[in-house]
Amino acid sequence: MRNYFKFDELGTNYKREILGGLTTFLSMAYILAVNPAMLSLKGVEGIPESMRMDAGAVFVATILASIVGCLFMGLIANYPIALAPGMGLNAFFAFTVVLTYGIPWQIGLTGVLFSGVIFALLTMSGLRETIINAIPFELKLAVSAGIGLFITFVGLKGSGIIAANPETLVTMGNIHDPHVLLAVAGILLTVILMARKVPGSIFIGMILTAIIGMVFGLIDPPKQIVGQIPSVEPTFGKAFEAFANPGQLFTWHFFVVVLTFLFIDFFDTAGTLVAVANQAGFVKDNKLPRAGRALFADSLATMTGAVFGTSTTTSYIESSAGVAVGARTGFASVVTAMCFALALFFSPLMSVVTSAVTAPALVIVGVLMVSSLNQIEWNRFEIAVPAFLTMIMMPLTYSIATGIACGFIFYPVTMIMAGRRKEIHPIMYVLFVVFVVYFAVVKH
Repeated sequence: MRNYFKFDELGTNYKREILGGLTTFLSMAYILAVNPAMLSLKGVEGIPESMRMDAGAVFVATILASIVGCLFMGLIANYPIALAPGMGLNAFFAFTVVLTYGIPWQIGLTGVLFSGVIFALLTMSGLRETIINAIPFELKLAVSAGIGLFITFVGLKGSGIIAANPETLVTMGNIHDPHVLLAVAGILLTVILMARKVPGSIFIGMILTAIIGMVFGLIDPPKQIVGQIPSVEPTFGKAFEAFANPGQLFTWHFFVVVLTFLFIDFFDTAGTLVAVANQAGFVKDNKLPRAGRALFADSLATMTGAVFGTSTTTSYIESSAGVAVGARTGFASVVTAMCFALALFFSPLMSVVTSAVTAPALVIVGVLMVSSLNQIEWNRFEIAVPAFLTMIMMPLTYSIATGIACGFIFYPVTMIMAGRRKEIHPIMYVLFVVFVVYFAVVKH
């Protein structure tokens, strides 16, 4: 085992790897509660039940996709990087694909499956690097920041901290409502934990929020802690139903869904991989060994998740927490996979996960995702406009895809007008046309 994972070569041991794997799991365990709540549209009222995914099935699918991703990343790529259904991608699935576009979640899963297959093919062919390099660095940062704002808005709105208003569209919610106060308390506690650099702050913050809610009678205590594994039958294989009626797949909406899943997953994975690899000292001569294997882990996990019933799976930046305590090999990812497997038996605890409990996680993840905005050249107007529109249009239109489309349309225009035509990659012109046609054809 030590030889297989190259413990001696990488200067590590079992203790460091186990501790690293556990730390990474605790840092990202919030997804076990947030993902089922997000995809089942928990807290969203006035919609038919057919639009909601079964929370128990999504819980199991989330874990299975994470296990597959972590095991492949650990055993084949030998990196201490964990994977799970991505934040932002699940929000896009629930609030844009299902709520805004009105696409059945079954077709949405088909889109996830397609994006996973395409991502695998691009990874194996080497085209991934070409496409990634074609997208301007500033727009990549803006997309991440925009998703952060969108996720935060979803969390604040779902918990009642922000409410609808017929005159101003949105306003401050009823802060005298005990449930709203619970969400505020949860955010405050999580911020304190994050500021103190406590490992697993987001997960711990959710636990404390749930406990406070139960103490004050705002949340019903779980009837049991360990229970039977929920059935995955309600979502398993639903991604294949669309093939019985292929006409559902030949629409602009479906094309944009696949493109958006693919785009976000591209940069989420690449950015996380490079960031964690740099932290661990894996990058040599500006190259990352076994990069193809690491990227393939992402696509394999995404396809697995789509089949079982969850949104796109991606690499988690929380893996850096495990690296910080000493993880250097894929054995840490295997440990994280084992933790996910054990979590299968704790599904009854999901009953305490309300919108107030998930709000701290959504807000803090949003904060982390906008942290790279200082790298955008805001003093260059031709860069600032598309970056700003990409970022701001996501929460304002309640659509990640619309934000991406706006930024990608304005980028070539502003760059050409600024005399920087030669800096525009040909692929950006193709995406410009695609998104213009999208706005012209698609009815929102």
